[in-house]
Amino acid sequence: MGRRLAYLDRHLGEILVPADAGFRTDLTSVPSLFTWLVPRTGAHLPAALLHDALVAGPDEASYDIPGGAAVDRVEADRIFRDAMADTGTGVVRRWLVWTAVTTATIFVGREVPWTRVQTWGYRAAAAVTIVVVLVLGGVATADLLDLSWAPTLPWMGDRPWVGELAGGLAGAIVVPLALSLLWGRFRLAGAIAGVVLAVLLHVTVALAVMTAVYRGVEHLATRSPLVAWVVCAVAVATALGAFGWLSLA
Repeated sequence: MGRRLAYLDRHLGEILVPADAGFRTDLTSVPSLFTWLVPRTGAHLPAALLHDALVAGPDEASYDIPGGAAVDRVEADRIFRDAMADTGTGVVRRWLVWTAVTTATIFVGREVPWTRVQTWGYRAAAAVTIVVVLVLGGVATADLLDLSWAPTLPWMGDRPWVGELAGGLAGAIVVPLALSLLWGRFRLAGAIAGVVLAVLLHVTVALAVMTAVYRGVEHLATRSPLVAWVVCAVAVATALGAFGWLSLA
């Protein structure tokens, strides 16, 4: 960074970052799969740079606070959320981002104000939430598609398609809210993470598949253009054949 940023925190006062010119940042750390929801740049970028400096680690601390106060990761996450609010980041987006960094704090487990036993307790709660949501999401999808092997979820039952869809959506909200109680002091983050994961599960899977296909095609086109053209021709021919057969059937 070529210049320092100053932020006036409502609890700690003025925070200056970075502490030296050697600080490096990757801007907003967002997997490419989710940049449609939280872009890497925008109103939240200054807050993201501030957060990067605050969580750099004890050996790489890159912030100055009057009085030399130290900031743990939980406090850094709170400052990040407040800073996003102060820079005009939307309410939903800043709580989503805060949930993401809080979940990362739980799994990283460094520079946190709790014991190792508590760390593993929080990790277990987060892991259970993720696994349960993924499993129930898969079962709910199979139930909605009336696959013979799929067990019937009580909140979906054997109802018309619209009724099952409504029940599945209700379960995608209620179940994560119940699981969030396992997160203790981070139950709000658990509720947001669980509900977002459950509601956006199918969108995320679809985006992951499309991203994988795109990267595969891009790799093939770069490494073997001729093979890429052959694959493209086969795909077009197959599509034309399927279109004609289905249209005349």
